[in-house]
Amino acid sequence: MADIIQLLPDHVANQIAAGEVVQRPASVVKELLENAIDAGANTIKLIIKDAGKTLVQVIDDGKGMSTTDARLSFERHATSKIRSADDLFQLHTKGFRGEALASIAAIAHVELKTKQETDDVGNTVQIEGSKVVAQEVVVTPNGTSVAVKNLFFNIPARRNFLKSDAVELRHIIDEFHRVALAHPNISFLLYNNGGESFNLPVSNFRQRIVNVFGSKTNEKLVPVNEDTEVLKISGFVGKPEYAKKTRGEQYFFVNNRFIKSAYLNHAIASAFEGLLKSGTHASYFLNLDVDPQTIDINIHPTKTEIKFDDEHTLYAILRAAVKHSLGQFNIAPVLDFDRDPNLDTTYEQQKRNIKAPQIEVDRSFNPFQDEAVKSEAKPSFSSVSKQSTSFKTTPSNWDSLYVGVASKEINNNDDTLVDFSEVQFESEEQTASMFENEEIEQANTTYQIHNKYIVSTIKSGMLVIDQYRAHQRVLYEDFLKNLTIKEATSQQLLFPLQLHFSKQDVEIIKQLKEDLEFTGFMFAEITQETVEITGVPVGVPESEVSIILEQLISDVENEVPDSNFSAADLLAKSMAKSLAIKTGQSLQKDEQEHLVNKLFACKEPNVSPTNKTTFITMSVDELDKKFI
Repeated sequence: MADIIQLLPDHVANQIAAGEVVQRPASVVKELLENAIDAGANTIKLIIKDAGKTLVQVIDDGKGMSTTDARLSFERHATSKIRSADDLFQLHTKGFRGEALASIAAIAHVELKTKQETDDVGNTVQIEGSKVVAQEVVVTPNGTSVAVKNLFFNIPARRNFLKSDAVELRHIIDEFHRVALAHPNISFLLYNNGGESFNLPVSNFRQRIVNVFGSKTNEKLVPVNEDTEVLKISGFVGKPEYAKKTRGEQYFFVNNRFIKSAYLNHAIASAFEGLLKSGTHASYFLNLDVDPQTIDINIHPTKTEIKFDDEHTLYAILRAAVKHSLGQFNIAPVLDFDRDPNLDTTYEQQKRNIKAPQIEVDRSFNPFQDEAVKSEAKPSFSSVSKQSTSFKTTPSNWDSLYVGVASKEINNNDDTLVDFSEVQFESEEQTASMFENEEIEQANTTYQIHNKYIVSTIKSGMLVIDQYRAHQRVLYEDFLKNLTIKEATSQQLLFPLQLHFSKQDVEIIKQLKEDLEFTGFMFAEITQETVEITGVPVGVPESEVSIILEQLISDVENEVPDSNFSAADLLAKSMAKSLAIKTGQSLQKDEQEHLVNKLFACKEPNVSPTNKTTFITMSVDELDKKFI
C-alpha cells in the first residue's frame, strides 16, 4: 500500500495556523499592538478602514528591526522573546510563539516598514499570501509600521463569515481598550475611516480609565490595593449603584496582560453579594501581579486564558481585598474594631476628675392620676396646673356629653329636629356589593401563579401564559408598527434627561437616533459623552430610559446581526425586552385580562420576539389522565 502521510506545504500550514490566531480583524489589531509594545514604543497609532476589512495599520516609534530581522519575522516560529523552554516560565513580553506575523501574512496583503535609530535608512517588505513580493530600502521614520490590507482575500469563505462593520469595529475597539488600559505609560491613538476616535495621552491608571470611558467614570471608581507574598492587587472597582446590565466594563490584567477568568470573576461577584440589584454586574479594572513561574500563559492560542498554580488562594485574596475596599470607602457596612482617634480623651481633659452627671427625677409624677390630685401633690406647680386644667383635664362625667346622641335628636340652627335613623349613606352598600360581584366574576377567568404565569380557562381546558414573554410579543409588535409607519406618540419631559455614555456607545446611539425617534424618543443634543433626551415613548417611565438605552447598545454589540439585519427589528426587540413586565411582578385582575386580550390580538401570539413559546394549553382529557 502506498504511503499516504505527507508534510503540508508551508503556505497551507500558515493558513491553518491563521485559523487559530486570526479569527477577525480584531485579532490582527491585538497581535500588532502587542508587537509594538514589545518593541518599546512610547506612542502607538492604530489606523482602521472599513472595520479592518480593508486596512489595519499599526505605527509605533519603537526600536525597529534590521534588514535580516524584517524578513525573518514573517517565518513560522521566529521570535526574539524566548531562547529555550525555560523562558516560557519567565515571560514578561506579550508575544512569544512567533506565529502572528506568519499567520497574518498568509491570509492578507502585508506591508512592513521598519528602521532602527542607528540606521540612516529603513527597509520595507511586501508579502501577499505568504509570498514575498518585494523587499527594498526605503526612507521611513524610526520604529515600525505594519499595514494589513484585504484580510482573508484568499479565503473568501472566512471573509463571508465576518459580521457587519459596526460589529467588527466594536470588537476592534474592545481589543484597543484592553491593550490601552494595561499600559497607561504609552500614548495610544485610534483613527477610524480618517477620523480620530481616541487620543489617549500618557497618564496614570485612573486617568486612563476616565479617558477611555468618559469623565463621568471618575466618580464611579473605588480604589483597591492589596500587597501579599502571593499576589499584588491594584486598580479600581465600580460602585454598586452604577452597576450595569452588561459585563462590558470588566477587566483583569495579569502581569499587564488582559485575561478572561470566570473563576476570578466569581470572586468579585461574591464580594459584591447583597449590594447589586438582580441582573446587574459590577465594573472592575484590576491589575494582578504574580510570579511568572506560577502561571501558564501557553494554554490558549489567543493567550487570553491563563492557568494559575493556586487559584483558591488568589480567589480568597481577591474577594477579601475588594470587600475591604468597599467597606473602607463606606460603600458597604463593615465591622471595624480599629480605635477611632476622634473618641480619645484630649490632653486637657485627662487631669480633670470625672463626675457622674446628676439627674433629677420627679418621683411623685403619675400620668394616670387626675390633674387635681397631681396639683395637690405638687403645690409648687399649682399655678401651672390651674392654667392647664381648663383644656387638658378630662371631666369625670364625660358620658353625659353623649346623652343627646343617644336620644337620636339634635337641635339645628333652624330649631328643627333631625332623626339619625332616617339618614342614609349615599350608595355605600351598592358600591361594595358591585366590586364584590366583579371580583368573583373575574376570579373565575384568570389567575396568576408565582407571579410568573397567568392561567385562564378555555372551552377545551386550561391555558397557561408566560407573562414576560407574552408582554414582549405585545410590545414588540407595537414598536415595530410605530417604526414601520413612522408614527409614534411622544411624552414630553418636564426637565430634560441627561445621560452619560462612553464615546463608542454614543456613536451607536447616533446611528439609531432616527429609528429611536420613530418609537417616541426625542433628543435635544448628543455630544461625545452625553445624550440629552426631552421626550420618551408613552408609558415608558423616566427611570427606565437609561436601562433601555444600555440594553439597546448591548444588543447592537452582541446580537451580531448578519447581512439581513434590520435596525428597526433589533430596536423593537430590545425595547420590548427592557420594558416587558418581569417575572415576579404581581398583576391585578384587570391587568391579567388586558395582557391576555392583547396577546391574542397579535399577529403571532404563539412565540415571543426571540421565538420562544408564550403559552401552552392543557385539555381536560390531559388533566384527567393526571389523576388516573
